[in-house]
Amino acid sequence: MLPVEGWRNWTGDERCRPARLTEPASVDDVVAEVRRARGAGQTVRVAGSGHSFNDAVLTDGVLLSLKRMNRVLSMDDDDVRVEAGIPLHVLNAALDDAGLALPNLGDIDRQTIAGAIATGTHGTGARLFNISAAVREVEMVTGTGEVVRVDESSDADGWRAARVNLGALGVVTTVSLRCVPAFNLHGVDRSLPLDDVLAGLDDLADGNDHFEFYVFPYARLAYTRTNNRTDDPPRPRSRLRSRVDDIAGNELMSMLARTARRFPEIIPAANRLAARLWGGSNRIDRSHRVFCSTRRLRFTETEYAVPRERAAEAVERVLQTIKARRFDVPLPIEVRFAAGDDAFLSPAHDRATCHISVHQFEGMEWRRPFAAVEEVLYELGGRPHWGKRHSQTHDTLAPLYPEWSAFQAARRRFDADGVFANDYVLRTLGAP
Repeated sequence: MLPVEGWRNWTGDERCRPARLTEPASVDDVVAEVRRARGAGQTVRVAGSGHSFNDAVLTDGVLLSLKRMNRVLSMDDDDVRVEAGIPLHVLNAALDDAGLALPNLGDIDRQTIAGAIATGTHGTGARLFNISAAVREVEMVTGTGEVVRVDESSDADGWRAARVNLGALGVVTTVSLRCVPAFNLHGVDRSLPLDDVLAGLDDLADGNDHFEFYVFPYARLAYTRTNNRTDDPPRPRSRLRSRVDDIAGNELMSMLARTARRFPEIIPAANRLAARLWGGSNRIDRSHRVFCSTRRLRFTETEYAVPRERAAEAVERVLQTIKARRFDVPLPIEVRFAAGDDAFLSPAHDRATCHISVHQFEGMEWRRPFAAVEEVLYELGGRPHWGKRHSQTHDTLAPLYPEWSAFQAARRRFDADGVFANDYVLRTLGAP
């Protein structure tokens, strides 16, 4: 039965009440649902774990949850085939048990694998790609209810389109992933003056396997994070240290944000204080345990992928915009890096990339600050993250992607009638 409140995302600020919410358990079930919806003239969307911040999932038609399609189907050396609804944290544990890992991850592991690849979810690493680059093969159910498999040799254009697909090509049911031997990371977190970080940005990005940093609006102290491969044995945080870090990262930050929401005039001073309170960390552990963090503080987010050579300029301009217009933003900006890849709609398509994320605490006004940030980053050639808040349309997005027409051609092959086209898809991609 559909809950009274319908479906909502992780933050809770995007909701819908679909005509039907179902949980298929097999590919045959998905085929039946798509054909049934098509016959009734209904659209179909797929919900993962709700970690898209925008309206990508919303529909008044049929909403499929793949939570029952969550198995590891096979492991053949480094080739791992999984059902699309498996959450990343479950996949990471299964891979680790088999001595394998994904080469890179973001800092949240609650997403399903299908949701992560559909939106171009990524971690950080100047020589590394987003999660969808590990995809060898995609199986999906098209708008006519046909089951197809695409890979680089059988259908290169279909494969490059399906790797970042926005849910606009079909219902992804299984994914084959290219994995690597499990590895340990030495993670070092420390605070540095922002001016020093921006001046040495290339050395920091190129000199570490994974580098990122956080900076609060109104503050000039950056919290840097470097993760590098090591053959040393794990030296994880103690239980006490893990608890202290959890308190600082969730409970203390949440308390500060709630106070700032009630008294926004304190945000500049509170942000400077929070930047100084952020402690350091030094540990060695399995890659997925270093990459991923627990996030209980609720927020919404916008993110743009700018050409890497514009990274320092982009960070400064975002901070200056927030300060000059006195926007109430009590959460830090996150800055990460990625290598260029060849997926048609990857935000890092064909260029070295810097990803800049701006967060807003739940219940606080985000439209005006996000619009101002978008204007700055779009002007610098930025492409929005498909799963985060942005105001771009197909008219403004098409010039940003050299392979836009190739993606649209693939979309016409797999969903010519727009079975998977909700308002978000129509706004961002246009009609098929």
